[in-house]
Amino acid sequence: MNNVHHLHSLAALTWQEAADLLKQRPVGILPIGAIEAHGPHLPLGTDVIIATAIAERAAALLTEEGLPVLVLPPLPYGASFIATCFPGTSPAEPDAFRAYLTSVLLNLLPQGYRCVCICNAHREPAHAEAVWASARAAAAATGVPVVFPDVRDSRWASVLGDEFRNRPRHAGRAETSIMLAAQPDAVRHDGMAHLPEVPIDLPARLREGARTLSEAGGTLGYFGDPARANAAEGERLLASLAGIVRAAVLEALAGHREPVRGSRRSV
Repeated sequence: MNNVHHLHSLAALTWQEAADLLKQRPVGILPIGAIEAHGPHLPLGTDVIIATAIAERAAALLTEEGLPVLVLPPLPYGASFIATCFPGTSPAEPDAFRAYLTSVLLNLLPQGYRCVCICNAHREPAHAEAVWASARAAAAATGVPVVFPDVRDSRWASVLGDEFRNRPRHAGRAETSIMLAAQPDAVRHDGMAHLPEVPIDLPARLREGARTLSEAGGTLGYFGDPARANAAEGERLLASLAGIVRAAVLEALAGHREPVRGSRRSV
């Protein structure tokens, strides 16, 4: 996307430049991820990379709607305990993460934002529930809409592929495809091409009591079929995910201050 590079990043602005943009009452988009194992073919920062890519594409769509938009610095650490069986995974306790995110939002929202959308790419249940709690608390305290389009909800998952809709796979075809589109140099292509499919329903194994990816059967830290990933599918998924953010923001600005949670199909 050529126009991604023309978007406004809060971290890249001076305070005077930020002041000028905040006078326009921008939409803020906050990427959130986790530092955790994503198989032998994807980096530990995969969720952060994906969240940022979605945020940038969503910002471009909202800019086309005539809205001022600021892409906010990503929050890289999340509640990512199911991957702690692998070195490098670096979680935050759910309560600590919730308190930190709430504090960030409470200090961010009154600066002039008309709405902030949380662009989250880490779907571990405790993490997502902490995001929900923070969004609700900050919106209630400030009166500024905080949007969290949670792709675990069937309302949003219905526009995505099978890995989101029915049997999500950690570091499988979907996430690997998105990485091939968002940051192909970060993918270990040779390793990816030779990975066998791991046809295990990760959410089901977690519901049955598995505490880690290894206990669930992902002994290399991935599920699904990453060898079948491709950049074209990744671009399609990124476009769909960015469209979800756009729709959620426009809905909030139309007066629906909190997104409706759809029926939950997956964790």
